[in-house]
Amino acid sequence: MTDIAELRKRKQPLNLSIVYVDPNAFTANYMGWLEITAFMTAQRAGEAQVPAGGQTPQLTEQQLKGGGVAKVGNDAVFAFCMTAALKGDKAAVDQVESALLESLGKDFPGSYALWYFRGNIDAPVTLENFVGQAGKKMLLGDKPPPPLRAKENWTAGLRFLEKARNSSFVHEIMYPLAKWHRERWTETLEKEVGFLHHIEDNLPVLRKVLEETRNDEPFIANLLLNAAPAVDMELTDETKGFLRSLARARA
Repeated sequence: MTDIAELRKRKQPLNLSIVYVDPNAFTANYMGWLEITAFMTAQRAGEAQVPAGGQTPQLTEQQLKGGGVAKVGNDAVFAFCMTAALKGDKAAVDQVESALLESLGKDFPGSYALWYFRGNIDAPVTLENFVGQAGKKMLLGDKPPPPLRAKENWTAGLRFLEKARNSSFVHEIMYPLAKWHRERWTETLEKEVGFLHHIEDNLPVLRKVLEETRNDEPFIANLLLNAAPAVDMELTDETKGFLRSLARARA
């Protein structure tokens, strides 16, 4: 089977492994995802035909080293690292890296995505730089001091939101990201409210936002919009418009 139904069949368990940060399920379904996406890309380009037996062909060594497969792999591995970071589960990332190294070798598809969460980037420039370095801190349990924590959480939350929207696994990242926002800001209001700006104005607003029970993209956007003044974050018109458009999406 080499059609959209097969694509969905192979993506579903990978989706769940990202939502629940399950390294065993991720690695078990990783190659199947690379195979079906590579085949369908080639088929659309007129470079492949449906095999006589209907089975999706395995990847060749050349394909495994190609840019197309690497791009798909980086997207999947980056998504897994993001949700693992939100849970602070460094062991899960270590397990995925070890398993893929063992089965596919040093430069496996997706290895570049891991670098963002492993390396030291002193002057982040790209969105991946910012997300990877914030994720690295989460994986290591490296929390900023309380006076800086809410603002760093706000910044990390925005970057994760932006990156999630560019991923093939946007829905799988968004739910854990919404839960992370709820947990971090609930903790702030319970334990670190004294470090917020203009507490008398912002505390009631944030409490009202947290009354929303749905953990989704509009909740994240609405929380970031309303929390910005509390962390003395002046939003650009572009960022404000971006968040407002997402916060209205529920209506």
